[in-house]
Amino acid sequence: MAKVLVLYYSSYGHVETMANAVADGARSAGATVDVKRVPETAPVDVAKAAHFKLDQGAPVAVIEDLANYDAIIVGSPTRFGRMASQMASFLDQAGGLWARGALNGKVGGAFTSTATQHGGQEVTLFSIITNLMHFGLTIVGLPYSHQGMMTMDEIVGGSPYGATTIAGGNGQRQPSAIELEGARHQGRQIAQTAEKLSAT
Repeated sequence: MAKVLVLYYSSYGHVETMANAVADGARSAGATVDVKRVPETAPVDVAKAAHFKLDQGAPVAVIEDLANYDAIIVGSPTRFGRMASQMASFLDQAGGLWARGALNGKVGGAFTSTATQHGGQEVTLFSIITNLMHFGLTIVGLPYSHQGMMTMDEIVGGSPYGATTIAGGNGQRQPSAIELEGARHQGRQIAQTAEKLSAT
C-alpha cells in the first residue's frame, strides 16, 4: 500500500480544496494519505489584513516528513508565474534530503490555482516540477484520460502537467466539479504509479 503526502500552501482556500480532492483520489486507489500544509511566512497582521484563510485544518509539515512517503504531491497558488514563496521557502530547506538522496525514486506531482485562465498555470506547475525532479522524483501529471479538461462548455482548469483551478480576480470562484475530478484523477494516477513502482 503506497504512502502519499499531499503537501500544499493555500492563501485563500482554493488550493486547500484541491488538495483534499487530490487526497480523495489517492485514497480511492488504496493509498494511505496524509494532507499537510507548509508554514505561513507572512506576518500574522499582514495575513489577516489580506484576508488569508488562517483556520486550515491540515497539520503543518516539517521538512523531514518528505522522506516518509512513496509519493509527494505538491500544490501551490501562482505568484507571478511561479510557486508561492511559502512553498519555495519550505522546499529550499530540503538540501539535506537532496544531499543524501532521500527522495530519489519517489513519485511526484503538482497542482495549482490562478486567478485567471492565462495567469501562469502551466509555468507554475513547472516551477514545482523542476524542484521535484532535482530531488529525484518521477513525475506524474494529469493525463487526458481526465477528459473533463477538454470541455468547451465552461471555463475550466486542467493541464497535462497537473490539476488546476481558476479562482477569479477576487477569489470569488471555487473549484468546479470538473476541476475537482481532475484533482482526484491525478491523485489516483500518482497513487497507482507509486504502488506499481514499490512492487518492483
